Amino acid sequence: MRKGLSLFNVTSLVLGFAFLYLPILILVIYSFNDSRLVAVWGGFSTRWYAALWQNQPLLDAAWVTLRVAFVSATVATVLGTLAAVSLVRFGRFRGRTLFSGMIYAPLVMPEVILGLSLLLLFVAVDLDRGFWTVTLAHVTFTMCFVAVVVQSRLVTFDRSLEEAAMDLGAPPLRTFLTVTLPIIFPAVAAGWMLAFTLSLDDLVIASFTTGPGATTLPMRIYSQVRLGVTPEINAVSTIFIAVVTLIVIAASFAMKRQFVADCTRPA
Repeated sequence: MRKGLSLFNVTSLVLGFAFLYLPILILVIYSFNDSRLVAVWGGFSTRWYAALWQNQPLLDAAWVTLRVAFVSATVATVLGTLAAVSLVRFGRFRGRTLFSGMIYAPLVMPEVILGLSLLLLFVAVDLDRGFWTVTLAHVTFTMCFVAVVVQSRLVTFDRSLEEAAMDLGAPPLRTFLTVTLPIIFPAVAAGWMLAFTLSLDDLVIASFTTGPGATTLPMRIYSQVRLGVTPEINAVSTIFIAVVTLIVIAASFAMKRQFVADCTRPA
């Protein structure tokens, strides 16, 4: 019985990973395809990576996407962390229900509605649409994810460490920066990576809030896919996969080193 159950679990796991990652693997393989036809293998070649550097519109869109993702993820991480601290540490303050509802609303709100509402807001305040409107829009819908991740870590936080620091004379701000923040940093880093990835992936909200000179890579790829997938799209997608993978690996090593340092630190 256990053997059959184990075989079922392994089979389900393999099929699940294949469903998730096999299309990505095929995309990476065909980015080295020598043929112009993306569905016909013509031999191994790196010609499309060389041709990518001549595709200036695609490179500009990739650069805009990286800048928007980095800025919006950083701002969303700061605001989301502060929101999580407010919800966990300040108890039942007046307006808490409204505050938490406004933070969590983008989690369940359809992206079309969120993008349209942000577009109407930018038009109402007469804000020219471009890089900063896309960035503000991404901050709005990624901040809630950061708040959820950090809040889950703060709920299990041992507050006696903060009390010990304050008993030794540390003010609240210094206690937060030197005691609380280093301990919850893995959750903060995870929230930043989640916000960064969501910003890279967004198409709908960016389509509503973008303007001249602020075309993101998902928008550029979507506009080209309607006319047919080109090998350069496979190449730039592979590069983005590699960038995200390297960021995740670097963050994992950094958090592992911090965990080892905390464990070996003398009491």
